[in-house]
Amino acid sequence: MAHVRLFRHYIHLPYVILGLIDFLLLAFAFALTVFFRYFGDLSFFLENLRFLLPSAVVFSAMNLLVMVALGVHQSRLEEGMSGMMLRTIMALIISIPLNGFAYLLAADWLWYLGESGVLTTGSVFGFFLIGIARSIFFDTVGKDAFKRKVLVLGAGFRARQIHEDLKAPLNRKGFILMGFVPLPDEPVEIRDDYLLNIPTTLHQFIIKNPVSEIVVAVDDRRKGLPMEDLLECKMEGVKIVDGMTFYERESRKVALEMVTRGWLVFTDGFTVSSVFGFGKRSLDILAATTLLLVSLPLMILTVIAIKAEDGFRAPMLYSQERVGLNGRVFKVYKFRSMINDAEKNGAVWASKNDTRVTRVGDVIRKLRIDELPQIFNVLNGTMAFVGPRPERPVFVAQLSEKIPFYSERHRVKPGLTGWAQLCFAYAGNEEDTREKLCYDLYYIKNQSLLLDLLIIIQTVEVVLFKKGSR
Repeated sequence: MAHVRLFRHYIHLPYVILGLIDFLLLAFAFALTVFFRYFGDLSFFLENLRFLLPSAVVFSAMNLLVMVALGVHQSRLEEGMSGMMLRTIMALIISIPLNGFAYLLAADWLWYLGESGVLTTGSVFGFFLIGIARSIFFDTVGKDAFKRKVLVLGAGFRARQIHEDLKAPLNRKGFILMGFVPLPDEPVEIRDDYLLNIPTTLHQFIIKNPVSEIVVAVDDRRKGLPMEDLLECKMEGVKIVDGMTFYERESRKVALEMVTRGWLVFTDGFTVSSVFGFGKRSLDILAATTLLLVSLPLMILTVIAIKAEDGFRAPMLYSQERVGLNGRVFKVYKFRSMINDAEKNGAVWASKNDTRVTRVGDVIRKLRIDELPQIFNVLNGTMAFVGPRPERPVFVAQLSEKIPFYSERHRVKPGLTGWAQLCFAYAGNEEDTREKLCYDLYYIKNQSLLLDLLIIIQTVEVVLFKKGSR
């Protein structure tokens, strides 16, 4: 199986395994450092290992947490092994003072974290061990060790949508596509070289050509499915999965072109509970308060920079009306990044190299500092820390008419950051907004405290590497 589903969110199994390997190797590297620094005698070391374990676990967990925040494991896809290891070095460096801070909080049981020499040497040992393990790991993964063999039943519009969206980049896929099996009387929209000509039944085919999964991507099920044949396949241990579910799992977004009201009603997800609501609000307050304390010096410097560029009387903040939970309009606050009267001729989409942006504004927009005053929107409850980004009423009215199910994104509070911000670049037009809606619907469908926490952690990568900012 190539994915693990935790709290309704799909995580690619190789990354789970890789994270576990990193955790164990970092703990081992730390223990090895302590052994040479303080013990030297193996039997004496093993007798006292229980005193070392808390420090080793915290050291390893802290490093892994920062790696997740910097997108270390995912960077392998776009930046290669060298980019991945460079991010790992950054994560290990950042973790040293964080581990030192953990020692200050619990000095009575994290004794070994109090030594900077141990932290530094352990990080160096860990880096080399991780580098070796990853090379071996990716050599194994490259041989399709974690990929499932998938066959798609159907060759019409839905099948083509799945094929086009998931065929590139190839190394992102957790599966090997064997081909598409067209149904009688179904329009074929798949190229001939991807079609499978099965003269017998599906059951007989999979016995000779084993597959892990059959994806049912038929445009009109009312015309009938080979249910008896599919049942025989299922009894052989083959997983039968709906095309929408498969697409959602592999792409981490919802296929907007395939969504129907019936699917929204009967699919799992799109559920909340009072316990989740309380937990989410608690996480919002904790995250917003932490960010406020950390960013307060930066916010003061931003105010000074805006005043220095535009004059003492120039406004440092500006407010806009945005659409929030259940379509209610509220005011969102930002540091001013454009000239005064930037929208005197009406609201327009922000564009690349926008001439209305000031010099200070260009910097704070790229670093997303202009969004920091929205911390107060989170604290007063008009926004959440995680959720779809709020849009202006004039754009909401336009987009709701042109994009199906656009209004569904207002079923939850808008957020300071969100799943779409992690997965897609800045939306500067209607087509981009349509694509981001696919990710917003995925978040709304699968929202959980774990997914919120994952988004908050990985937002650090967005800020540090300017991903998605304009």
